[in-house]
Amino acid sequence: MNIRNVEVQKNLSRKKEEQIISISKSESPSRDEQDIAKDKHSPNIAFFKIYRWNPEEKTIHKPYLATYPLDLSSCGPMILDALIKIKNEQDSTLTFRRSCREGICGSCAMNIDGYNTLACIKRIEPSKTNQPTTIYIYPLPHMFVIKDLVPDLSNFYAQYKSIHPWMKRNEDEKNIREYYQSKNDRMKLDGLYECILCACCSTSCPSYWWNSDKYLGPAILLQAYRWISDSRDHAIKERLSSLEDPFKLYRCHTIMNCTKTCPKNLNPGKAIAEIKKKLSIFNRITI
Repeated sequence: MNIRNVEVQKNLSRKKEEQIISISKSESPSRDEQDIAKDKHSPNIAFFKIYRWNPEEKTIHKPYLATYPLDLSSCGPMILDALIKIKNEQDSTLTFRRSCREGICGSCAMNIDGYNTLACIKRIEPSKTNQPTTIYIYPLPHMFVIKDLVPDLSNFYAQYKSIHPWMKRNEDEKNIREYYQSKNDRMKLDGLYECILCACCSTSCPSYWWNSDKYLGPAILLQAYRWISDSRDHAIKERLSSLEDPFKLYRCHTIMNCTKTCPKNLNPGKAIAEIKKKLSIFNRITI
């Protein structure tokens, strides 16, 4: 009886070891990091630790970091180049958004080494030591994740729709084909119209982290100010009145994370301050 119990325990321990090995294989690269680092034929190695989570995965229910070694000598200079190479050559299940590859569409916004930015314009920084560099890539923070590096932007776009991002004119002028604007008025839109709605600034704002259901966030407020500043728009009072809310606008505490992280070098913090200034003047006039 004792011998049989020992054999049963051995079989159970073997099964557990097999399960652990199978999970570790799915979470780690095919080759060991130390072996690749010592490879003389791959002197320019970088390790990409990428956030992975698949809601349809049955064996692994929790998010994890998968490590992918990459020879930078055979890869493009940008983070997006590395992600595409990993997807094409190492793991076809890796999921992320991309489109223009030129910092225009905002699709590839993600958190790279702790900073929200666009993968297509973020360069792969070479290692300053003899050790291979390690790059950590996560989806945009404090957002629901659909899969891997793809965040759910449904709430973000619903907030964008709520500010009515289109030109509003008086009814008697709708048949006019062109709306003229002076050069000075056109210059007021500089630093506003360039926003590509990548959500890097909003997802770096602590106020938006905790109040994303009520606070519009830096990106949407910058877009709102773009229409408030447009001399061709006739709904300035309506737009300002809609923002007169304790949460929509005034949750901004001028932390300025939005301005620091913007990949287009815009200043959402200044736009929000200008909206507050216009609201104070508007309230004085109405009173």
